[in-house]
Amino acid sequence: MLLIKGGLIVTAERRFDADILCDDAGRIARIGADLEAPTGCTVIDASGLLVMPGGIDPHTHMEMPFMGTTASDDFFTGTAAGLAGGTTSIIDFVIPDQGQSLFDAWRAWRGKAEKAASDYGFHVAVTHWDEQVHDDMGRLVREGGVNSFKHFMAYKNALMIDDTVFLRSMQRARELGALCTVHAENGDAIAFLQAQLLAKGETGPSSHPLSRPAAIEGEAAQRAITLAELDDTPLYDDTPLYIVHVSTEEATQAIAAARLKGLKVYGEVLPQHLVFDDSVYHDSDWLQAARHVMSPPFRPKAHQKALWGGLISGQLQTTATDHCCFCQDQKMRGRDDFTKIPNGVPGIEERMSVLWHHGVVSGRLSAEEFVAITSTNTARIFNLYPRKGCIAPGADADLVLWDPSASRTITAGALHQNVDYTLYEGMTLTGLAVKTISQGVVVWDEGTLRAERGKGRYIRRPALGRGRPLWQKV
Repeated sequence: MLLIKGGLIVTAERRFDADILCDDAGRIARIGADLEAPTGCTVIDASGLLVMPGGIDPHTHMEMPFMGTTASDDFFTGTAAGLAGGTTSIIDFVIPDQGQSLFDAWRAWRGKAEKAASDYGFHVAVTHWDEQVHDDMGRLVREGGVNSFKHFMAYKNALMIDDTVFLRSMQRARELGALCTVHAENGDAIAFLQAQLLAKGETGPSSHPLSRPAAIEGEAAQRAITLAELDDTPLYDDTPLYIVHVSTEEATQAIAAARLKGLKVYGEVLPQHLVFDDSVYHDSDWLQAARHVMSPPFRPKAHQKALWGGLISGQLQTTATDHCCFCQDQKMRGRDDFTKIPNGVPGIEERMSVLWHHGVVSGRLSAEEFVAITSTNTARIFNLYPRKGCIAPGADADLVLWDPSASRTITAGALHQNVDYTLYEGMTLTGLAVKTISQGVVVWDEGTLRAERGKGRYIRRPALGRGRPLWQKV
């Protein structure tokens, strides 16, 4: 058993002084003032610290095969790094091979994830349509504990689907009480612009954002919302559309307008899009510029105001990392052709400190709003709440003891991600995870990482509308 004494508890709704007793099953047993430690219980003094729900990253890609190589963080190293930063759960992605059944792909990715150090779940990508896909979606919801399916409007001739496949998948998801997530970029337009740039000899990283302008994301986001509106009589009342890694003012406005109409549309923001702009692609060091190649790309600085506004106003609800690591030698695959630079950047370990520093310390967000966008909203949207994302008796004892005033300067060598760089190199951040508790066990302790291979559990998520209180809204 574990007793946390003297901390200030911060949830998405309020803050209060209380102690927390965690039982041997890894759940919160009691919350109250001046709790006594049972015999043999470990006591942690949290005086001067905030006690918050562990972070949930709803968008990661551990050991993902992509663009001719594989992401360098596996499910152990990636989740261990997350624990060091205060993230205690992830939702990763199952990407089926061409022609592979969704259910078989899910089983294969379950095998890869058995080494995870923290709890995890999966979104499953729909990359084509046939009767097998239709049946597998049902089986995944009923038997696999999957309640979300991913759709790529980008990556032509690889992962991209057309509107017909998207419509069929959304209709099936509504029948099942599942949620549709979407990467909103116009893949046809991107392929067209890429070909034009290469024909002009524009082969460097600076061409990456030129091939994916903001308007292309805005158009795709609006199209996804429009397609979702076509069926206005879903079987379940709570089957929303979730747009991942929103990076533009146009997409933010499309989501806000849809929500004003009463549509259940959610938006996810990456901390790197809040901090960096497209100037990173003009670095004279090719490799430094290539390290920032991800999709959507970094945008002109003006878009950051819209993203912060979306988070502050609640029109955008979650933060994720799209954590997908590629080392120097992998990025070099695109030395002579920017379209071959593996798309992806690291960030799972830095996410919460970056958001605290640039959100809470700056005065943009309250501590409660920080908890909402790093944990609670994700738990609610993906039907993990109240098991995750809250501090209450019966919830998983996934907690982070947070020092709101401690600072450190980020260096790649001091991080735990299996990659040879960090976007935040040299950035001094205020707000640090002092201790991270997963399943009632201290796994990050003031600089010492005690992550265990295979300790993470696969977390099944019920279909939306099932196992969820009717009053729960985001």
